[in-house]
Amino acid sequence: MTYKVETTNESITRELAKNLGAKLEAGDVILLEGDLGAGKTTFTKGLAEGLDIPQMVKSPTFTIVREYTKGRLPLYHMDVYRLENAEDDLGLEEYFQGDGVSVVEWAHFIEQDLPDEYVRITLKHISENERVIEVEPVGVRYEALCSEVF
Repeated sequence: MTYKVETTNESITRELAKNLGAKLEAGDVILLEGDLGAGKTTFTKGLAEGLDIPQMVKSPTFTIVREYTKGRLPLYHMDVYRLENAEDDLGLEEYFQGDGVSVVEWAHFIEQDLPDEYVRITLKHISENERVIEVEPVGVRYEALCSEVF
């Protein structure tokens, strides 16, 4: 089942993500897709709030992975845009199977490295403030999780 939510401002997007973040567990994987400016980092900020992470979340564009470890669970925020043609073992499974939550922006570039189960969230920019958020859970755990939140 795919869920579709329309938001009309950044606060609603963050609150939705915060609700999801509050229910996440170690080893959970969230894939974020969407054009530049669609709200991927805004969504991740909300997830961090739900994980009780006090640090300011910034886009990992130039670092590949930003780690936030001061919260209920660690948050591993990845931007794999520049890894589109990477053929080396990236070691991402250590994050996916680790003690925190992995959020992967542009995950379609590393499809072969992804775990079998995850939540794919696609953010679509409608206007300056409006977004359509499509949520696709893959796996029993994520189907149950998404039915609670969305």
